[in-house]
Formats: sequence, structure tokens, C-alpha cells
Amino acid sequence: MAMVSGVSDADAGATAGMLLAEEPSEPGAVLRVGRDRAVCRLAPPQDWLFVSRTHLEFRCRVDGAWTVTWVRGSQPDPASEVRILAGGTAVPLAYGGTTPLPRGGSGEVVVQDRSGPRSVNVGFYHED
Repeated sequence: MAMVSGVSDADAGATAGMLLAEEPSEPGAVLRVGRDRAVCRLAPPQDWLFVSRTHLEFRCRVDGAWTVTWVRGSQPDPASEVRILAGGTAVPLAYGGTTPLPRGGSGEVVVQDRSGPRSVNVGFYHED
């Protein structure tokens, strides 16, 4: 699975950063997104507090399919919203929830700041 993270600020109208991470679709493989660079391969700027230290966790299951989890943080209510865009639809991901990603396809997981125009967009591509 390949991941491309685009960090954007709509007010600036520009991309603040672009990162690429690839992870083989092997059972148990994990790729994390969040502010804690010690455990996360894809990280937005440290001052973007709407993103938790470990916000998203992509995990490869035994069958080679991938899931994404919105990891619950220390706050009872999140400062962001997460949705998955795939196949022309947008589906919200519940705080603390896990959902499978489509096999053999691509899409995007969007972390949107509730208080401003900032977002972290994590594109994914999963070869079947």
C-alpha cells in the first residue's frame, strides 16, 4: 500500500507539505499518522493540535486487506472530523472507529480541523 499525505491550509491556498510512505501489504504491517514523529511515519506540523499525537492507524490484516482506525486521544471530544473518500462517496469515520479500505483501489482519508480551514489529506492506493 502506498500513502501520500498532503497537508494543506485552505486560507493560504497552498500545500504546506507533502510526504510519501509505502508499506508492503503483509499481515501485521502498520503505518501511523499523527504529530508524534517517533511513532508516526506521516506527520503534520507540530502546532496543528487538531491532529492527535497518533491520529490514524493503517493496519494490514491477515488476508492482506487494510483497515484504518481513528485512534482515540486523551480528550473526550475530538478537535477534528475524519472522513474517507473512495469510489465517489464520502463516509465519516467515528472517533475511535475502524473501517476497511477498499481492496484494489485508491482513495483519501481527510482529517478536517473543526475550528478552521486546515486539513490533512492522506491518499492511499492498494494494489489487489
